[in-house]
Amino acid sequence: MTAGPPGDRALDRLNAPAITRVMFHPRPEPPRPAAATAHGHPVRLTAPDGVTLGGWLFPAAEPAAPLVLHFHGNGEIAADYVGLAPVFARLGLHLLALDFRGYGASGGVPTAAALIADAEAAADGLGALAQALGLAAPRLFVMGRSLGSAAALAAAVVAGAAGRTPPLAGLILDSAFADTTALIRRIGGATLAHGLDDVGFDQLGRIARVAVPTLILHGEDDEIIPITDAEALAGHAGAADTRLVPLPGAGHNDLMLVGAERYFGAIRSLVTGDPPPTG
Repeated sequence: MTAGPPGDRALDRLNAPAITRVMFHPRPEPPRPAAATAHGHPVRLTAPDGVTLGGWLFPAAEPAAPLVLHFHGNGEIAADYVGLAPVFARLGLHLLALDFRGYGASGGVPTAAALIADAEAAADGLGALAQALGLAAPRLFVMGRSLGSAAALAAAVVAGAAGRTPPLAGLILDSAFADTTALIRRIGGATLAHGLDDVGFDQLGRIARVAVPTLILHGEDDEIIPITDAEALAGHAGAADTRLVPLPGAGHNDLMLVGAERYFGAIRSLVTGDPPPTG
């Protein structure tokens, strides 16, 4: 397999094998994911270093619908999102779920540096990709769940630059982390996190550079990434319209089950520009 690109020096220490083992849990896509094939179309793009990245496009009925570029969590693959595709379609949204390097249909080996480099490359080439997929995509929403929030923030910074097509209209973070070192400590232990205080994904720095409306969804009972991380992200967000939507009773992996109405209602409100749901 091809190794990931060297990337940002700030991420080099996160590329250590011991950290990579606890940060990433890749698995391949099934040979013929029938459910995904029935509802979507496989997508392939090439990273700058030649590695093939895979994903799935789950289209809405209207070709000119807004596009959601989605980055999954560290134990998921893009094909897993077939079950959510109809929900996004009912919201009038195309869903383009991309696999991390080494996951699903993507080649290579996952590393922190590759995660960011691939997300930035995907955002950079999204206009051409949307055109090749036959999407008018007048507006783009970037979304990331859990570890995918790092990819989403990196992509949003690139996609938010002036003159980009499609224009970035919003950022959605689901169960996102704010502090990389604290996350490594929780999933890998204090020994593994020792000496990492000066490194990380710069989540707070990146979200400060995103000016478009931002939605942060987080379970109040998240046992892996506490809601204080969501509060920190909201406090550093560069968008005047920043919406922190806590989901009572939800943990890290059940937001869409415990709080489905509130979760998708908040996404709908962000897309339409309405105030977020209350209660």
